[in-house]
Amino acid sequence: MLKFAWDVFSRTGNLETYLLIKELEQDSVEGTLDQSGELADVDSPIS
Repeated sequence: MLKFAWDVFSRTGNLETYLLIKELEQDSVEGTLDQSGELADVDSPIS
């Protein structure tokens, strides 16, 4: 997804696409920092 967004930005120069890239990069960094090898907490168990 990041590569696609970059390709679109490089062809169009669209500022919103650039901001999307930055958001995707930030989400990617936060996602790798949050992974601790444990199951995520859930609000309610599946019954």
